[in-house]
Amino acid sequence: MASVTANAPVYEESRSRSPFGSLKRTRRFFDVLASIVVLAVVTFAIGPIVWTVLTSLKTEAEIVSRDFRFLPTSLTFENYVTLWERSGYPHLLLNSTIVTGMTVLMSLSIGTVAAYSISRYRFRGRSSLMIFYLVIRMFPFTLLLIPLFIMLRNLSLFDTHFGLALTYTTFLLPLCVWMLKGFFDGIPPDLEEASRVDGSTRLGALIRIVLPLARQGIAATTVFIAIGAWNEYVWALLLTTADGARTWPVGLQLMVGEFQMPWGVLSASGIISIIPIIIGFAIVQRALVSGLMAGGVKG
Repeated sequence: MASVTANAPVYEESRSRSPFGSLKRTRRFFDVLASIVVLAVVTFAIGPIVWTVLTSLKTEAEIVSRDFRFLPTSLTFENYVTLWERSGYPHLLLNSTIVTGMTVLMSLSIGTVAAYSISRYRFRGRSSLMIFYLVIRMFPFTLLLIPLFIMLRNLSLFDTHFGLALTYTTFLLPLCVWMLKGFFDGIPPDLEEASRVDGSTRLGALIRIVLPLARQGIAATTVFIAIGAWNEYVWALLLTTADGARTWPVGLQLMVGEFQMPWGVLSASGIISIIPIIIGFAIVQRALVSGLMAGGVKG
């Protein structure tokens, strides 16, 4: 009995030195470290948005004050009222909505057919065509500003919603084709062949079989195209005027005067502008994540 009691501390000491205990402590340390890194990244990403929201709720005098205050002393929506009533911002948002919708429609209509053809047909130059789409994205778009300006002016499409959407489609279509091809590659062709045996055409198989199965990938592609068109600035600045299809990024930049920087109104416009993007992400969040994961699977 005495020997058992004497060996108890030795057993406890050997237990504390067990590799399993050390492994648990190491794993716990890396879990805490990962949590700290994630928290830092989230803070870095959300911090500017929170700062912009707080700035939009401050008065102009409080924003430019020498006394730094992170939180506003009193909440005010004066900046939002000024933006909505005096700057023509609702018209700019309407133009951006129309142009973005037309861009998404044209990109998906053309990109879906092109991506499906490249995914299913084996023809000469297929790989070269995909590389050509990639090379288009590598060119600096500033080189195309003058040619596109002349073309749209000669076609009477300058300062129109359709002309601006057509311009956006030229550089967003390669992204659409590349993404959709990856999603179509993950769908077994046997499903379409079974549908064609039952009398369906190739187009019918695409509409009834492929598109429903690739809806998550299409949702992910739609989000990326919509964001690219919604936030585009350079093309809208060159190809629009004040009375035409000018979009919100150009209107936001023109609010900055030579001797005036309306921080409150600019912050309010920034918050209003990102609301559609946030709503879109909230609606298709699950489909977006699933679509991006499915796009990496090759059949």
